[in-house]
Amino acid sequence: MGSQSDSSTTFAKMPTIKFTKLFIDGEFVHALSGKTFETIDPRNGEVIAKVAKGDKEDVDLAVKAARVAFDHGPWPRLPGSERGKIIMKFADLIDQNTEELAILDSLDAGKLLSEGKSMGIPGAAELLRYYAGAADKVHGQVLKMSSPLQAYTLLEPIGVVGHIIPWNFPTSLFFTKVSPALAAGCTMVVKPAEQTPLSALYYAHLAKLAGVPDGVLNVVTGFGHTAGAAISHHMDVDMVSFTGSAEVGREIMKAAASSNLKHVSLELGGKSPLIVFDDADVDLASDLALLGFCFNKGEVCAASTRLYVQEGIYDEFEKKLVEKAKALVIGDPFDPQVRYGPQVDKVQFDKILSYIEHGKREGATLLTGGKPIGEKGYYIEPTIFTNVKEDMMIVKDEIFGPVVGLMKFKTVEEAIQRANDSKYGLAAGIMTKDLNVANTVSRSVRAGSVWINCYFAIDKDCPFGGYKMSGFGRDFGLDALHKYMQLKSVVTPIYNSPWL
Repeated sequence: MGSQSDSSTTFAKMPTIKFTKLFIDGEFVHALSGKTFETIDPRNGEVIAKVAKGDKEDVDLAVKAARVAFDHGPWPRLPGSERGKIIMKFADLIDQNTEELAILDSLDAGKLLSEGKSMGIPGAAELLRYYAGAADKVHGQVLKMSSPLQAYTLLEPIGVVGHIIPWNFPTSLFFTKVSPALAAGCTMVVKPAEQTPLSALYYAHLAKLAGVPDGVLNVVTGFGHTAGAAISHHMDVDMVSFTGSAEVGREIMKAAASSNLKHVSLELGGKSPLIVFDDADVDLASDLALLGFCFNKGEVCAASTRLYVQEGIYDEFEKKLVEKAKALVIGDPFDPQVRYGPQVDKVQFDKILSYIEHGKREGATLLTGGKPIGEKGYYIEPTIFTNVKEDMMIVKDEIFGPVVGLMKFKTVEEAIQRANDSKYGLAAGIMTKDLNVANTVSRSVRAGSVWINCYFAIDKDCPFGGYKMSGFGRDFGLDALHKYMQLKSVVTPIYNSPWL
């Protein structure tokens, strides 16, 4: 079920781990408690490094540094063009260290080195450049008032932002949040996932080299229930931006409400449908379906893990998808021949296998996969279930692994109804040559992104976020820049008006 590469081969020179301390107010420092935690290589379960374990007291220091930098420092007060120059230099430094950064994410998260070098790290630099170019193009409006008043609006940075980052895309999601916040003039505390802290600390180092002032970008490594919770509850944090599970998103909203009513932006889970109609190109559709649930070993919030195929092509589609899943090469993410590597850690590995067992017990038919691969590391075969029903756990819950439920449908109306039968609404895919069908379904599916004859079509220009329990707030585009800003109205009476 898929073939495994020889993970005993070394395909890249392993770097020395340079940064393992907290980064607060421009300096790398030990956690106040002196405690550390281990970050693990998912290829073999071995320890990569011990990293400072930040807690509430460390978050307090980081927030204080960010508060001073915002209230009294130069960053929010610099012309946007000057912020842009520093952000551009930050991007250049990332380009100069692409190989090492890609290796860190492969070691920490099991991500493919080839994709990191060609897409992940260069994409982060390009995202920084995109927002660097937008930093001096933030404008309010002049308002024509119905009363004898002169008025205009200002867009001002929201203040101190807490960014809580998940482990599935350590670099991409770091910069999805940090780039627009920097461009807006905010200061911030970043809490990377405890599974993947290494690249975030390296980026803090590069930010200082680029000239980002002390206190503007702070990184506190640690655990969600301690460091993450401290950020969410903190009275001096003005906004929290979080990507992760709906369950944690709820806790962040409660913390925001119970503290200072801070702004919250949540990009949460998904259980996204891919709908394949009879007129679709079966080869292309099966390729995209495989990508949709296997890319990044299924650890993607927008993964297309509910797969609906119209009855006229179902049998042909099923056969092709199973063949392609069996042919995937799975193994060491440093091997350029590998299509996906290990799950991020043993907890996630065990969770996925548990869901697979649930699927079997609930009566779903296992077409292929369903088992671990190898004796060490956290590798799982690409897994396809059929004869699944909407009320099964494997159809309702976000598994976050290479597992898909394959289902048959008859009509457009049925496809829409079943696609919407989910608590999530992050993304959806449609495969058809019929423009009327594409338009009808795209307007009817309740999801933040709808991709027609493509999948994972995520771009820095295009807003991305969810409906329903997939959260609210948008990343990318100018929508992301504006969410890190406050709107202020300034009003004065017109001279000699009878206002007073």
